[in-house]
Amino acid sequence: MDAVSNLIARYFAQRGGELLIGGVPATRLAARHGTPVFVYDRAVLDRKLDALREALPAGFSVCYSVKANPNRALLEHFLSRGCGLELASAGEFHQALAAGAKPADVIFAGPGKTEAELELVLKHGIGEIHAESELEIQRIGAICRRLGCRARVAIRVNPSGEAQGGAMRMGGKPLPFGVDEERLDSVLDLILADRSIDYRGIHLFAGTQILEADVLAAQYRKGLEIAARAADRVGHPLHTIDFGGGLGIPYFANEQPLDLEKLRDLLSSLFAEVAGDQRFAGTKFVVEPGRFLVGESGVYLCRVNDIKVSRGKKFLIVDGGMHHHLAASGNLGQTIKRNYPVGLVNKLDQPADKAVDVVGPLCTPLDVLARNIQLPRAEVGDLVGIFQSGAYARAASPLNFLSHPAPPEVLADAGEDRLIRARGEYADYLVDQQPSPVPR
Repeated sequence: MDAVSNLIARYFAQRGGELLIGGVPATRLAARHGTPVFVYDRAVLDRKLDALREALPAGFSVCYSVKANPNRALLEHFLSRGCGLELASAGEFHQALAAGAKPADVIFAGPGKTEAELELVLKHGIGEIHAESELEIQRIGAICRRLGCRARVAIRVNPSGEAQGGAMRMGGKPLPFGVDEERLDSVLDLILADRSIDYRGIHLFAGTQILEADVLAAQYRKGLEIAARAADRVGHPLHTIDFGGGLGIPYFANEQPLDLEKLRDLLSSLFAEVAGDQRFAGTKFVVEPGRFLVGESGVYLCRVNDIKVSRGKKFLIVDGGMHHHLAASGNLGQTIKRNYPVGLVNKLDQPADKAVDVVGPLCTPLDVLARNIQLPRAEVGDLVGIFQSGAYARAASPLNFLSHPAPPEVLADAGEDRLIRARGEYADYLVDQQPSPVPR
C-alpha cells in the first residue's frame, strides 16, 4: 500500500474517489474556503493524544509544543483534553493566554530568551522556565529580585552522545541548546546559590523526528540518570523531569510509524526499575510532543492552475507552494529533496498516469512540492493534497514571500468544518513602508 492510501486507511476516508477530511469531502472544503488551504481533522488529534497517553507510564503529563502549530483552536483543544503547553517565545505565551491557558500550566523553553520575555512570563507567574545557560539563570535571578518574585526554573541539559537519534540531533555535540552535561554540577551550584530561584528539575531533549522506540527509551533512561545525579547534588527529589518531545511521524518512503506498543513495554520496564527510588519520589514526568500530535491531522489542499510540458517533463502548477509549506518543498532541513505523501484527492480511485512534478507559483526553482511523483492524469481544477501537513507547515514557512495572501486554516470533525484562521488579504501588504526622513 502506498503512503497516501495507508494514511487514508488509518486516519481519513474516501468516497467515490474523493478524500474526506473529518468526514467532509475535499471538494466541498475547497469550494467553501478556497485554495490553498490547510485542513485539520480533529478526530486525528484525539487519536494521537489517546495513543500517546496509552504508551506512557501512568502519571505522565503531556504539554503540547506550541511551535508545531500555534493555531488557537488547536491550543484550546489540547487544553480541553488536560494538556499543558510548552512554548518558546513571548508571542507563543500571548497565544497560550488567549487560548485560556493558566500560566502555571505553561513551560517556557528555548535558547536566546530575552530579558523582556523573561520579565513578561515571570510577571504572569509562569509554571516553569527551562533555562539554557548560566547567563539566562543570572538574568532570571536579577529580574526576580527587581520584581520581588521567585522563579520556578529547570535546567535544560545537552546530554553526552550515547543516547542520540532522530532526523535532527539536538544533543551530544556542540550546540546552542542547553547546558552541557559535564557542566551540570557547576550550573546547579549557581542556581542553588540564588534564593530568588526555585530549582525544579531537568529538561532533556536530545533529538527530534524519532521513529525508533529503542532510541526514545534510551534517551529516557539517560534523562533519569542525569536527574538522579542532580537529585543527589541538591539533596532532595526533583519536582520535574521533562523528556522533551522528539516523537516522529513517517513522512517519506520506507519510513514506518513509531511502534507505540514497543515503546510502552520499554518504558514500563524502565520506570519499574526506578519505582522505589526515593530520588524520584513525587517527581512529575513530562513530555512535550508537537509534531506527533498534530502532524498527521493536517492536509494542505491546493488546486491545479496550469499544466505544461517542458522538454518532455510534465509540470502541474498549483496555486500553493513553498511560501505556505516550506517543509514539503524540501527547504526546511532536507539535504536531498524527498516527497511528502501527495495525492490527487478528487481522483483517488483512478490509476497513476506518469511521473510529474508538482510546482507552485513562485519565481524560484526551489518551489517544488513533489518531484517525479506518480499521479492520475490531472486536469486544471483538480485538487492536490499534501498529507502530514499539520505540524511545521504553515507555521514554519515564509508566508510573505511574493506577497500572496496567507492560507486559511480549517478544523473538520464529524462531517462539519469551521474556519479557524481567515485567509490573509492583499491589503495586509498595502501599508506605508516609506522610511522616515534622515534628520539633518
